[in-house]
Amino acid sequence: MTICNAFALTFLTIAKHSFAENQIQMMNKLVIALCGLAIVGAAGLAQAQTPAAAPLAPALPAASAAAAKADPQAGFVKSVRGNVQLLNGSGATRAAAPGDAIGAVDRIVTGPDSSAAVVLRDDTTLIVGPSSQLDLKEFHFDGTTHEGGMLVSLLRGSMRMITGLIGKTNPDAVRVETQTATIGIRGTDFIVQADGQP
Repeated sequence: MTICNAFALTFLTIAKHSFAENQIQMMNKLVIALCGLAIVGAAGLAQAQTPAAAPLAPALPAASAAAAKADPQAGFVKSVRGNVQLLNGSGATRAAAPGDAIGAVDRIVTGPDSSAAVVLRDDTTLIVGPSSQLDLKEFHFDGTTHEGGMLVSLLRGSMRMITGLIGKTNPDAVRVETQTATIGIRGTDFIVQADGQP
């Protein structure tokens, strides 16, 4: 703004000695228009050089953020009988229904006389029995190479597992934990029971 004013005053001083009054008025309008264009151009250049602010992403707990990045959906609920609850990595609880998505760090809780069947993306089937609590602690699977791994923790109750592609191609990549032991699988269909007492 100061440079424009100085330029305009210098120009008008020279113009008074060289031009007629109507030419001076025309020159004055030209100087004002040029100064306006210079200001608009400088503002546009400053705006183009300012980096855009990154959009804010919702905060996730560290474990569930890593799992969500790797495999946002581990599988789905195939069937539900009775009272079955799903607890996701952020602590939100919802009643399970057939077709519900299961995340890579979800917990399945069944009430008395209740059960649920879950199918994971590698075609592993988990059947959770009554009064059970099962954590899907880790699940990752590449549908192209069939590589992956899973860790399931049965805190109480019973579970039947029918292994899918991960268990068939690399049995060591499938582990089942209870309060007292970690089980490596050697078969394709087995049952685990835990009483919930450490």
